[in-house]
Amino acid sequence: MERAEVIDRLMDVLAETFDEDDIAYSDDLTAADVPGWDSLSNIRLMVAVEQEFGRKLSIGEWQGLKKLGDLVALLTA
Repeated sequence: MERAEVIDRLMDVLAETFDEDDIAYSDDLTAADVPGWDSLSNIRLMVAVEQEFGRKLSIGEWQGLKKLGDLVALLTA
């Protein structure tokens, strides 16, 4: 899957998860940059990403993600 497609789909997931359409993509975006991104919403995001991309990520993969660009790289690999 192309990186641009992953980013588009991922931003749709973020908008739905956080009920916020104005989140701007950045490779360096972190949970600290998005209001309401706490541990509970992080779990909702994980489930939504796995459903959207039809791919189950391991706990180790999730824990290794430090910024949104890391997730994009993982999903395009």
